[in-house]
Amino acid sequence: MESKSPGFVTPKKPALTGSARKIKDNAADWHNLMLKWENLNESGFGLGSKIVNLRISNLSYEKMLVDDSGPGNENVEGKEELERMCSELVDILESMQQIQMKMEKLTLTFKGVCHLEAFQCRGEASCPILFHTWPTSLFYETSQKMSEMYKKEMALKRTIVSEIAHTPDQDLLMVYLSCWLYQPYIDNNIKILLESMLLETGHRPI
Repeated sequence: MESKSPGFVTPKKPALTGSARKIKDNAADWHNLMLKWENLNESGFGLGSKIVNLRISNLSYEKMLVDDSGPGNENVEGKEELERMCSELVDILESMQQIQMKMEKLTLTFKGVCHLEAFQCRGEASCPILFHTWPTSLFYETSQKMSEMYKKEMALKRTIVSEIAHTPDQDLLMVYLSCWLYQPYIDNNIKILLESMLLETGHRPI
């Protein structure tokens, strides 16, 4: 049996260290956080749909009692169910808030890496590129842009959760539900930004 020549052994790539390691880990964290956010957003939409349907049903029931101008039993079961679902939606919202805060921390980490690099490269014409083409500052700018989208979206979702159980307007309820699903503050190009970051750091093959 022939033995393989050591000359044909592919050398392992050296492990990333320092700023390069931190940037690559941050890019992976961004990917994971965005997946978790989307899963929670889908769960929140499903729950929001049930809340809106129950609200519309209750509004129709209340209107019927007014039109009949007669005594009627309060829809206690419906209100208890509504309170339970609203509580669950608040839990989802809080989980999304935690994710959004982690996104802000990632952005601050990128900023810190930029400051460290500026200190280490002071007096030099330019700092070395850590991966393929991106300067370190571009990772920070990209992270900041994505983080700002989620921050604005988080504020909108808080408004939706605070209003969805109290708004008497059925059309407005449907608007809230649509806004939750389509997330107007998160631009369509955010996936391009993420994929560009993953490509640059080697998480995606070139």
